Amino acid sequence: MSQPSPAEHHRGPTPEDRSVWAVFLVFLRLGLTSFGGPVAHLGYFRTEFVERRRWLSEAAYADLVALCQFLPGPASSQVGLALGLSRAGYAGALAAWAGFTLPSAIALIALALGIAQAGDAVPAGLLHGLKVVAVAVVAQAVWGMARSLCPDAPRRALMVAAAALLIAWPGTAAQLLAIGLAALAGLAWCKPPADTPHEAMSVPVSRRAGAAWLALFFALLLGLPLLAAALPSQALAVVDAFYRAGALVFGGGHVVLPLLQTSTVPTGWVSAEAFLAGYGAAQAVPGPLFTFAAFLGASLQGAPTGWAGGGLALAAIFAPAFLLIAGALPFWESLRAQPRVRAALMGINAAVVGLLLAALWNPVITSGIREVGDGLLAGVALVALMRWKWPPWVVVAGCAGVGWVMGAVGV
Repeated sequence: MSQPSPAEHHRGPTPEDRSVWAVFLVFLRLGLTSFGGPVAHLGYFRTEFVERRRWLSEAAYADLVALCQFLPGPASSQVGLALGLSRAGYAGALAAWAGFTLPSAIALIALALGIAQAGDAVPAGLLHGLKVVAVAVVAQAVWGMARSLCPDAPRRALMVAAAALLIAWPGTAAQLLAIGLAALAGLAWCKPPADTPHEAMSVPVSRRAGAAWLALFFALLLGLPLLAAALPSQALAVVDAFYRAGALVFGGGHVVLPLLQTSTVPTGWVSAEAFLAGYGAAQAVPGPLFTFAAFLGASLQGAPTGWAGGGLALAAIFAPAFLLIAGALPFWESLRAQPRVRAALMGINAAVVGLLLAALWNPVITSGIREVGDGLLAGVALVALMRWKWPPWVVVAGCAGVGWVMGAVGV
């Protein structure tokens, strides 16, 4: 009897997969290779946890993405936190966050301390290769989710309508409008099969604990500004500023930049030149863009600064994401089992695919495909992912290398 290959051995959720260490290692690999921004991150997560490891079903994953689209904060990081929480409890959530976040955070803190000059040293061709591979990653995710979540004409129409709305009117308001209208359309048009079982997602958090986490989220949101005003401490002011940035921004990613700029540059905490240099470097590292907070914390004028400042700012900006996920999941899991909620989710999930389709066009394709050669490279990457079944990190490394060579020879 032949032995299973390593890929086959790790395809299913084995008991070992539920250890905190296993969760950390999986997310660490993603944190080292997930370039391309939050939309691409969702594609990497889907490949890893729905297709390869089968930690959850396509429908459960789409429901989770829909929840994180509604919550403020970094959507892809919140999906990662939820997956870690479901797999190995609170320690699993911390392990998932650490694995996915720390590689880029450490690199940005090192840059802020002057240990490396990564922003200027990274070849432009290599960065462009990473943008090209994001096209393939997102296209694979859109195709796979559309086949599963938009199998009939009404849901395909919702997908196309949501994509058209987002392309014509990009922004967080349009995202929330598309999801809300799709929920109403789902209630009117979609009929969940009566014999379809509810595909439960493990949530090791009680409703009482969830309510406590939500209460803590609002207590910090309202209480930190009062404490910062009453106690003249820069450390407390930093926690307040970065917590509010993580708690009040819908859409995540680049949307958080104005809040961070307002909090750090006019106050004299960080110079405008350092802010722009760090933002440029943040585009060159994998993982969530919210790790830009680590760079700003390490660049602060006056204590805390360096590693302490970077760590404090990083923890403060991601704290709302943890509190919201731990607080919302217990209620979300029971809500999405209800027939009317399932009907609304059928429409919402179709709209989520539309949101990804719109993001595939702008900014993924518009920023990644500049000429015919880029389109060919993206096509080869897509074939490698979908037909040849190459691991995403291999495809990412290959496209980065090709982009580097093309940039070096002036192609």
